Amino acid sequence: MKKIILICLLLVSTGLLLAGCSVEPSAPRAAENGTRTIRIAYLPITHALPLFTAKELETSDGPVRIELIKYGSWPELMDALNTGKVDGASVLVELAVKAREQGIPIRAAALGHKDGNAIIVGNDIHRVEDLRGKIFAIPHKQSSHKLLLDALLAEHGMTERDLTVVEMSPPEMPAGLAQGQIAGYCVAEPFGAKSVVLGTGSVLSDTRELWPDSVCCALVFNGDFLKGNHELAHEMVQEYKQAGIYLTQHPEKQKEIALKYLKAKGRILDLSLQWISYADLALTKPAYDELIRRMQEESLLHTAPSYEEFVDPSLLE
Repeated sequence: MKKIILICLLLVSTGLLLAGCSVEPSAPRAAENGTRTIRIAYLPITHALPLFTAKELETSDGPVRIELIKYGSWPELMDALNTGKVDGASVLVELAVKAREQGIPIRAAALGHKDGNAIIVGNDIHRVEDLRGKIFAIPHKQSSHKLLLDALLAEHGMTERDLTVVEMSPPEMPAGLAQGQIAGYCVAEPFGAKSVVLGTGSVLSDTRELWPDSVCCALVFNGDFLKGNHELAHEMVQEYKQAGIYLTQHPEKQKEIALKYLKAKGRILDLSLQWISYADLALTKPAYDELIRRMQEESLLHTAPSYEEFVDPSLLE
């Protein structure tokens, strides 16, 4: 009888605990000691460096505390964002646009970076045509990395039908290239620079040639969270904006901060950070329109969300 009572009490207490952890995304965020917390998801890549920097520049008396939540894959991160397990995320912008098209009220606030993606190939690949019949890896079909690959192939009269394109986890790509499992890849940094520094790969082309000032990752928010916490999101984005300015004005700090959040070695980060820009992180309408044009050309979208539907520029103002 005592065992039954104990089990019942345990079930009740567990239920209460779970209920306490369940907070409606749209509910106004309560402050603790005058500071409210905002939960932002990320993957450990250099494209999220402004987010890491905003956390590093955070002060104890600031109005916002950023809680960074690391994920291991884009699908896992997007599930957390779409369901309100996190308030926002640094994510592939194509994934966010696609979610918006599907009716999930995601809103974008700013870019994560500009440029910073390269087409990396094995040492036996000397020209684009050498990729015919070979295996090429991208992190996700909904990505700027696919768009860059398609742009490169189109310039040389080729399409993805001329090779085999597979989705692969970013950390696995450098090893896959070194072992001959794939002939090339395009992915967020610092995984491209890793193959170059290790001597197992080289840059065949990059964003500055294929899509100057290209957009790739963006800071976005769960739409339901924004309904009750727009001011909080605005305060966080202002810190994020200042982080981008700080990184641009203090390039020597980029590597120092990146080393705290990434496993990459110093030499790899040195090269990776040469390829990427954190200046002017606003997602403008011309940049968005170009993104949509490229996504529609590759049939990644059916009904594109308008700029006004997807971007909330007031968060960055």
